Order: sequence, then structure tokens, then C-alpha cells
Amino acid sequence: MAVHRRSTPLRRPLALALAALLLPAAAMAQDQNAQPPQDQQPAAKAEGKAKDLDKIVVTGSLIPQTQVETFVPVTIISAEDIQARGFNNVAEVLQKSSFATGGVQNNQSSASFTQGAETLSLFGLSPSYVKYLIDGRPMANYPALYNGTDVFNNISGIPVDLVDRIEILPGGQSSLYGSDAIAGVVNIILKKNIDGAVLSGRIGGYDEGGGRSGRLSYADSFTSKDGRWNTLLGVQAEKVDPVWAYQRDLTKQFNQNAYNGAAPLASRDWLVYSPFTSYNFMDPNNCANVKAGFGGTEDLQTRPGFGDTHYCGSFYTPGYRTLKNEKESAQLYVHSTFDLNSDAQLYADVLLNQEKVKYHIGSNYVWWGTSVKWGYYYDPNLDDFLNLQRAFTPEDMGGWKNTMDENKSTSYAVTVGVNGTVGGNSNWDYDISISRTHYKLDEISLARLADPINDYFQQHVLGPQLGLDPYYDAYPVFTPDYAAFYTLMSPSDFYSFMGKTVSRSSTYDNLLRAQFTNGALFSLPGGDAGVAIAVEAGTEGWSYNPDPLLLDGKIWGTTAVSGSGSRSRYAVTGELRLPVWDKLTIATSARYDAFRAAGRTIDKPTYSLGLEYRPFESLLLRGKYGTAFKAPTLADQFQGVSGFYSFTTDYYNCALLGYDAGNVDQCPARYSNLNYFGQQSGNPDLKPINATVWSYGVVWAPTAKFSVSADYYHWNIKDEVALQNVDQLMRDEANCRLGTLDINSGTCQAALSQIHRGAAGTVQSIDVKKVNIASESLNAVALGVNYRQGLGAWGELNLSGNWTRNLKHEFQQYPGDPTIDLLNDPYWSTDPKYKASASAGWNLGRWTTTVYANYLGPTPNYRATLTPAGYGYAGAGRLGSYTTLNASVNFEVTQDLKLSLLVNNLANRMPTMDVRSYPGNSGAPYNSSNFDVLGRAYYLEAKWSFGKSK
Repeated sequence: MAVHRRSTPLRRPLALALAALLLPAAAMAQDQNAQPPQDQQPAAKAEGKAKDLDKIVVTGSLIPQTQVETFVPVTIISAEDIQARGFNNVAEVLQKSSFATGGVQNNQSSASFTQGAETLSLFGLSPSYVKYLIDGRPMANYPALYNGTDVFNNISGIPVDLVDRIEILPGGQSSLYGSDAIAGVVNIILKKNIDGAVLSGRIGGYDEGGGRSGRLSYADSFTSKDGRWNTLLGVQAEKVDPVWAYQRDLTKQFNQNAYNGAAPLASRDWLVYSPFTSYNFMDPNNCANVKAGFGGTEDLQTRPGFGDTHYCGSFYTPGYRTLKNEKESAQLYVHSTFDLNSDAQLYADVLLNQEKVKYHIGSNYVWWGTSVKWGYYYDPNLDDFLNLQRAFTPEDMGGWKNTMDENKSTSYAVTVGVNGTVGGNSNWDYDISISRTHYKLDEISLARLADPINDYFQQHVLGPQLGLDPYYDAYPVFTPDYAAFYTLMSPSDFYSFMGKTVSRSSTYDNLLRAQFTNGALFSLPGGDAGVAIAVEAGTEGWSYNPDPLLLDGKIWGTTAVSGSGSRSRYAVTGELRLPVWDKLTIATSARYDAFRAAGRTIDKPTYSLGLEYRPFESLLLRGKYGTAFKAPTLADQFQGVSGFYSFTTDYYNCALLGYDAGNVDQCPARYSNLNYFGQQSGNPDLKPINATVWSYGVVWAPTAKFSVSADYYHWNIKDEVALQNVDQLMRDEANCRLGTLDINSGTCQAALSQIHRGAAGTVQSIDVKKVNIASESLNAVALGVNYRQGLGAWGELNLSGNWTRNLKHEFQQYPGDPTIDLLNDPYWSTDPKYKASASAGWNLGRWTTTVYANYLGPTPNYRATLTPAGYGYAGAGRLGSYTTLNASVNFEVTQDLKLSLLVNNLANRMPTMDVRSYPGNSGAPYNSSNFDVLGRAYYLEAKWSFGKSK
């Protein structure tokens, strides 16, 4: 875009109302491709004469235009909204959006592959279906894979104090933005200039404990004497303490209010068990030597129906994990422009981010047992086959915080370019830039070394091997010292078999882009036609290199995902906007993308057609039809054959023993806590995921104080890449073998072929596959309302609200399978059907007060998710809606100093409504994808502006 801008007259109440209510800064904003700001114009006033609005570029079009609302609905969240509503970071802003109806893994998701990252799901679609932009350019992909398989963006490292606004564009947008833009586009626009310098500080913490935080930011603008060179420099630094599960009543111990009044079940921290006689309690001291474990809560426990029923355990082990990550981060941001002449300008943007995140996955994942190396051992004194299982306690390791996992990441995005006008008085503007993004991640863990840990316990507990068993001639014979097994160990002993692993991964994206735009190509009865043409070429790469110890099998019970790949890509984009007459505008765009890797080219054309019809000045009718796609990711194509160990439940063998899916906590440990070996790998023959998308809606703004909008969205997605969830696969296999699901269905055939059982019926290994085979369809409606009312001497009132409802969401994993109703079948999805947010702000003199509400519609309880019977299963039901409130008070002490008090989750709302649906062995009786137990938070903020121009 050129250095100067052209204005065209616009005197419509619709445009003025939306400019005043939705986008007060839009009339002077920079375009989505991080172009330099122009001379700022005041926002349109609520009353008085209409004014000309500068042409702007808002996400959803490449062509500058005067209309704030067009055929694509864009939700804009300003920096003022972010601060007033109490949001701590960009992730919170997006996750609280009414469009974010899908649950995602987060800090609470212990042992997930990306516990140190944050993302979101728009409309319940895959997190990887969202295209993230910073100033119109794609963000760097996070190197680790979501759920161990999918490429996504981490939105936790964006400096929120330096954000000017966030634009959310729902619906498929590939005809402008290419791959990934199926669910929508999120464009995070950083500040481009400020008047003087701004120093901001924020401190806070949680009412229930933990999570203390501090944030400091500084930004300043610099201008040369002749005004040709302008630079904005901004920095932000933040430190956040972890929140531990023991700091919350709901998660510090096993469920005290289990289904049907069942008693809580203590963890099995020291356990001897047999495949034939189940529990065998072998401690001559009745757990006396381990009583100091887990803060003195370890004791003799029982589980009725298990052999002699006894073991050593604690009710408080769930508390030893983090619910919110510890985090230290710093960002540096620079935006600079230099006017070569009146028709050309150089610009550069730099965003650097460094993060250190620490978390603990909990005691369930820090243990040792004989099963991994020996399967079972034979004890001739008992004439039985046995296994030992032993947890490690904070006392064993000299403090639980000593074994936290740590993720260190650095990323940068650098762009240099030139923009201007072709040939002085020409209507053609150009923008040519080259960008590079790079994301590097080091995952550091304290791991159990396979040979040293086994050798330690053989030396101290098992003793020498005495041959092979007399029955199968396959299992080792030991006569363990059981008293030695039931003891704590010294930290020096613990660290003698522990070692550090460092897995390194990275992504990069290089992009050369040229765009040519003409906002007045030719005249039509409704105004000037506009056109934009863009060409892109670049390369991208991904590599994930686990610590060699993980790949060599030298880490006990753990392996890793690995792989690497690169590809080149290019694209051509065209957009045409035709105001055929003053009431009707037609907009169309088309794009061609091609990706070349490993001698194979994957290409895809996409298009869209949009209409804007204004039957009268205050009403806009709009619609859009088009296509979208997602190219196979480098991880999809190049992920190596990767093994992994994890835990699952053998629902089939539990059912054979009389324990259905709702009672697996009573099932023997060898089935209810099955340690299995799995494998997954990439598929270089994957095709793109394809989608047909359309939307239509209405915007009505009868006055400059009030506007309301309603939009309907539709997706039809084909050729989706399916990678099964292991727990779901195990439940499917059990229901297939038990006759609950049709054994001839595609789901059953896949489950039976991927779960490998030995002759005795025990699971040997599980394969997880990626294939282009799934399909999905979704219909949704979104409503928005904005109202502003002057109160005279009582100030001004501002109200806004957004509501999103998924009307239909269906999924088919394999051809021939029944279509799954994701909105009404809780066995497959726990997402709410609808979500809403509302904000009420009152301004009086130097005081501004805001109350923000976030509303989540009804969701299924835990019992409803356990079997295909869904809501028909005993104890199944729906949970009521869930609302949390944030409140803030801002006071301008002086013209340059503002103080703020913010309280999030004002009523300290906790997700306690489902505890009676969970079993007694649950340490987190709530759905962590939809809720959190962080509770009420307080923040104090001060913002000082100085050095303003007079």
C-alpha cells in the first residue's frame, strides 16, 4: 500500500454506527499486512455531521475500502477491551471468544504432548484449522505436535501489552490466506505508533493460592527531525508462578463425592499383584516404613475384591501436579519505517520471543515396576507370578519441584519490505516483502534411565535371578526382599538412576511476497472497483529430534516422536471488488497453492464469491460461498515410525470380569491401568483436507448508537486426516467384541486390526494411523449486539454481547460408519452447543468500570461420556450452563497515569457440579477441556504515559 491514502465520501448511518461502536480506531488503523500508519483521523462521532472515512484494510480482504462491515463478518477486540475485561494474555482473549466452543488440551492436561503451549478450537473444529497471523503474516508453527500428531500454533508468547487489536474472521478463508484457514483466521495486530512513551506494570495472584504473576512493559516511538524515519520499540517481560493441584480443594485428593456414594480410592503406590490372585500384601511392617511419603499421608489401604485387598497408598497423590504452568517470558518488538520519497517507503518488523515454562505431570507418571522389563516374575515361595509397582514420592526426590519438566523456546519473526505507489499519480499501490519466522523448542525432562533403575531394584529388592519359571520356562525367577521393597529411598539413591533428556525441535518459514492493489481500477455505478493481486514463494521446514536416549530405548517406559522434513511452496492470489450499484457490491477471490516435497507436488485451487446488499442505508445483507483446504503438514508427511509407552484401560477384559466402562476403577490394575506400547508414523501419500464453506447474515444499525448482527455459517469438510485416540480405540474394540457396535463396521474392523492381543488375550501393542478418510459437517449461527448510551452528567454506558450456537456438527471417521452427532452424542464430544460473552462498561469522568461475563452452555456429565449409550447410561446427564464474571475499575489519576484493579472470576466459581458423576479414583473430577479450578484472581495495574507531544 502506498504511503498516502485516498478517501471517498461515505455518509451512511450503517458505516458511521459501526465505525463508532465496533471499530473506533479502524478509520486510522494500519492494514493487515503491517503497513505503516497514516495521519490519524478521529473516529466518527455519534451525533452531528457525517464525515469521510479513510480507506482501511480489515482482515478478510486485501483491498482498502471505506466500509467497516463487508460481506465477511469480522469481530474486533481492541487493546482497551483486552485490558478492561481482565484478560492476561492473547490466549485468554481468544479462548473466551464466543466462537471458541471447542475444548482443547491446556496446562491442566497432564502428560499431554504440548502442555507448555496454548491454543483454541473455533466452533469445535480442530485447533489446526485456524490460520494465525501477526500483522497479516503467518505465525511460526509450534515445533511439538498437538496430541503427538498435529501441527498447530502456540499463542502464549505474544506480548499482550503491545497488541493494538485482534481481528477474528470466522469461516473458511483459503481463497485469500491459503492452507489452514478452514475454521477461520485470527489476525493479531501490534501497535504501530504511540504518542510518547508508555510504561506499564501489573501484579496479581489467585485467591485460592499459587499463580502469582508480574508483568512489565515499555514502549516508545522515535521520529527523525525531518519526519521520514519512524520507529516504535516495545518490550514486555512476565513471570508467573505455578498453581499446584494441592492448592485446590477439588484436586488435592481423590474424589470425596464419587458416583453412588462410593468411597474414594487411594493410589496404589506400593503394590504387589498377580494375574491370578490379584493383590498380594507382602509388607511385614504394614506400610510403617513408607508412612512419611506424600507429606505423611501414605498408609495401609484396601480395595475390596482384590486378592487380599491390601496395599500402601495415599489419598493425596493427585495434588502433586501443576494446574497452571510456571512461566518466564520476554518479548522485543520493533516496527520501523523510512520514507524514501512521497511514493515509496521502506519498513521492517521484528518480533522476538523467549519463554521458559515449567510444569509437573504428576505422580501417576513417576513410578517403577517389573512389568516393563520382565512382564512378570515367578516367586517359588508363593508359587505365583507377580509384578511389583512402586511410586516415587516427594520425599524420595528431596522435593517434588526438583523434577518439573522444562520447556525453553525462542522464536522470531522478521520482515523487511517496501511499499508505495507505482508511478506517482497511479492508482496502483504495491507492497513487496520478505519474511522469516523461526521457532526453536528444547524440552528438558528428568527421566528414569532404563538399565540403572532396573539394576537398582534388582540389587536392592529382587535379588539375583534364579533361572526361569517351571510352568512356561519364560519368566525370571526371583525371591524378593519384600520388606526392602516397602521403604522410602534417599534422594541420592533416587538420582542415581535418573538422567536429564533434552529433545530439540524447530520450525521455520521463509516467504517472499509481492502484492499490487488498485482501489480505483474503474468506475461503476456504485463506486470504484478494486483489485488486488499477490504472489508468494517460500520454503518451510520442521524437525523433531528427541534425545538419543529416548530413541535408543535407554529411558525406562518412555520413547518419543521423531521426524523432519522441508518443502517449497508458492501461491497466486487475486481479489476483485465490484460495487455494481450503490446498493449491491460483488466481491470475489481466487488462489492457487502448490507444495513440493520429496519429489511430489500437492496443489489446490480455492475460490470465494461474496455479496453485499444494502436495501437501505441502515441495513446490510451479506453472503459468501467458497472453498477452503489444509495441506498435509510436514509432520503428517515426515513423522518417522515412532514408538511410545502410555497407559490405557483394557475395557474388554474388564467387561469380561464384570466391570463395565463406568466401573473400571474396580477392575484389576493389569487391565484398568494397562501399560502399553504404541506406534505411529507419517504418511507421505496424504492428500489435502478439502472444505466447502458458505455464510450469510445481516447487520442492522438504525442509529450511530446501536447495531446488531446475525450470521449463519456452514462447513462441509472432506478427506480429513484421522488419528485415533487410544482410549476411544480401546472402548470401540471392547464394544465391538461385546456386540454393542456392529463388528462388521469400519470402526470395528479398524479397532480389531490395530489392537494386537496375544494368545492369552492381553494387549501386546497398539498401532495408531493417519489416513485421509474422515468427513465432517458443521452449521453454526453467531449473533452480536453493540449499544452506547450517553447518560448526561452520569457519564456514558457501553454494552456489547456475542452469542454463538452450533446447530449441527456431524463426523464420520470411516466410510460406512454411522454418522456421529457431535452435538448430542456425549460418547464422542463434550463441547457445549453454545457459548456467549457480554460486556457492560460505564465511563464517568476519570472513572471507567467494566463487567464482563463469559457463558458456557450445558455440557454432558462424566457418566454420559463412558459408553455409546450416552445419556441412556446409568447416572448420565447434562450439566447446567456455567457463567463466570470479570470486573475492572480504572481511574485516571492524571492525564498521564492510570491505575486499574481487576478481579477475574468474581464469584470464585468452581466446576463442582459434576463430582458425583466421577469415580472415587479420580483426582480431577471435572472436564478440564471446558473448565478450570483456578478460581478468583486479583490484579493491580499501573500505566504511565510520558513524553507526549504538546
